[in-house]
Amino acid sequence: MFCAFNRFFYYFRPLIFFIKINALRELICNFMKTLFSLLVFCIPFIIIGQNSPSVNSDPKLLNLIEEYSTIVNEDDNNIFSAATKKENVVDITAEFWDTDHVKIDYNQDVQFPINIQFKDSAYASPISRNKVVTSRYGWRKGRPHKGIDIDLITGDSLFAMFDGVVRIADYSSGHGRTVVVRHFNGLETLYAHLSRYGVKENDTVFAGSYLGKGGTSGNARGSHLHLEMNYKGVAVNPEYLLNFNDENKIRSQEIWITKAWTRPELHNSKRQSKLELFSTEEEVIADLNKPARMYIVKKGDTLSRISSRNNTTIAAICSSNNMRRNSTLRIGQKLIIE
Repeated sequence: MFCAFNRFFYYFRPLIFFIKINALRELICNFMKTLFSLLVFCIPFIIIGQNSPSVNSDPKLLNLIEEYSTIVNEDDNNIFSAATKKENVVDITAEFWDTDHVKIDYNQDVQFPINIQFKDSAYASPISRNKVVTSRYGWRKGRPHKGIDIDLITGDSLFAMFDGVVRIADYSSGHGRTVVVRHFNGLETLYAHLSRYGVKENDTVFAGSYLGKGGTSGNARGSHLHLEMNYKGVAVNPEYLLNFNDENKIRSQEIWITKAWTRPELHNSKRQSKLELFSTEEEVIADLNKPARMYIVKKGDTLSRISSRNNTTIAAICSSNNMRRNSTLRIGQKLIIE
């Protein structure tokens, strides 16, 4: 047995020696690679730490270090600013937060003009299909229609138009299944006639967040979304604030709202009112100081004919002139047109 081993070692000795040499060579190569990597990593720190003259004389290296420091400082500042902004976000649930009623009694009169500001130039569409407005904000069948109706098919998904918090998700008389979202600029959006809820009260939502499914609940004649935009309980004409086409544009990031855009009797639900947008305080003050528009009653005039000619409603004429629908008109009588 011993002789056989000696014979095996004798014949395979060169091969064993070759294997040992290769293993040693590989070990040395790995060691050199590791040492070289450490040197490459440490040399810049050693040079900077020693503050050698060669570093000071190399403007490229100094610029690189200064640029890196600036980037780091800017990132730190951005992180700090973001955290500060997050801390300074207004708690929109702190006042008049009612999760049981759609309409809230704010116990205060809204002062006009109202200033509304938007942080974005566009909104998230409340539906995923093309928006077709079937009924507008205004006077409808002897009653105020305080929102707009957008056509949809029962089961279509509905989405939040802006960031905010769900104030109520509950059944309401007339509106049926309703979701109200309060936003950070003071506005509330109301989504009515839902067939199914996708959120609950106190849920935080973002622009485009799923709210539920459209339908025909409540007093709805056909499937549609009834959309309202309210400011402290006052219903604002949504088409004054937003453009309801495929672009989903907000008309201005700062809008001043006069009382005329919160009075449905001044608008016709069958057609869009002529828009006169105020984006500065100076513009709205100049408009408020303009004299009232007057109409002098002529022979053959009726309230219906006068309202049609002046792009207003009979209700608006009656309200502005303290008269009834059946009041007798006199030739030469002056009527205020708003």
